[in-house]
Amino acid sequence: MTTHSIKVIKKKTTPSLIRIREELISLDQPKIMGILNITEDSFYDGGKNNSLKKALNHTEKMIEEGATFIDIGVATSKPGSTLIQPEKELELLLPFLSQLIKRFPNTHFSIDTYNSEVAKTSLDMGVSMINDISGGILDPEMFEVVAQHPVPYVMMHMQGTPENMQLNPRYDNVVTDVSLFFSSQLKKATNAGIQDVLIDPGFGFGKKTEHNFQLLKNISHLSMLKCPILMGVSRKSMIYKTLEISPREALNGTTALHAWGLERGVQILRVHDVKEAKECIGLWSALQMF
Repeated sequence: MTTHSIKVIKKKTTPSLIRIREELISLDQPKIMGILNITEDSFYDGGKNNSLKKALNHTEKMIEEGATFIDIGVATSKPGSTLIQPEKELELLLPFLSQLIKRFPNTHFSIDTYNSEVAKTSLDMGVSMINDISGGILDPEMFEVVAQHPVPYVMMHMQGTPENMQLNPRYDNVVTDVSLFFSSQLKKATNAGIQDVLIDPGFGFGKKTEHNFQLLKNISHLSMLKCPILMGVSRKSMIYKTLEISPREALNGTTALHAWGLERGVQILRVHDVKEAKECIGLWSALQMF
C-alpha cells in the first residue's frame, strides 16, 4: 500500500505587508510586539520599567530576543482606571520616548494611546505606529491625525471605558458585535485616509471570561475584515483566573493561547515575554513546512 502525503495549502485572507513610512514589513512570518509599560500600576509589570535605565535595558532585551515592535504605554488601562489627560500623558511619555528613539533609532516604536495630541507629538518624533485601545472612539480626531503619517494604526475593541468596562459587559453575540464595531470604524479610518489598519479584539477590555474565549475560539472570523490581526492575551485574567493562578504564573497558558491564535490567522503577538513568543512562532512556522 502506498501512503500519500497531502500538504494543505492555507489560503491567505489578510494582508501580508504593512507600510511604516518608507519601509514595507512582511507579515508572512508572524511578528512580535514587546510591551514596555512605564506605569506604576499595570496589572502585571507595574513599576518594573518606570525608570529610564530600566526602560532602556528592557527595550534592549526585547529587541535582542526578537521583537519587531516595542509598544510604549505610560497610562494604565486596567479595569477601574480613569482616563489620562493628554498633557499628563505627554509629561510622562516624552522623557522616555526621546531617549528610546535616540538609543534605538532603527527600532519600530508603537505608542499605546487614545489621545490624538499624544499620537501627533509621537508621530512627529518618528514613532512607527499608534495603538489605540478605544479604536477611535475616545478621541474623534485620532483618525485624522494618524492619516497624516504613512504608518499603521492598531484599532482595538473596547466596550465602555477602562473605568467601567468590566462592571457588567453584555453582548448579543460577542463575535458578531465586535466584527460590526470593526466594520463601522474601519470605514471611518479608511475615509480619513489611514492605509494600514491592524485589528485587536481587545481581550479583557469590556469582556467577561466567556466573551474572551468565544472571541478567541472564533478569531479566524475576523479575517473577513481583510486586516492583519493583532492578539494581546499575555498573562491576562482569562488565563490566570481560568487556571486559578497569578499573572506571574501565566506564561505557560499565554504560550498555549498564542499557538491557538497563530494557527487561526493571528499575525502579531503583543507580549510581555518576547523570547517565549519567538519560540512559539518558530515552532508554529516549522509546522507549516510539513
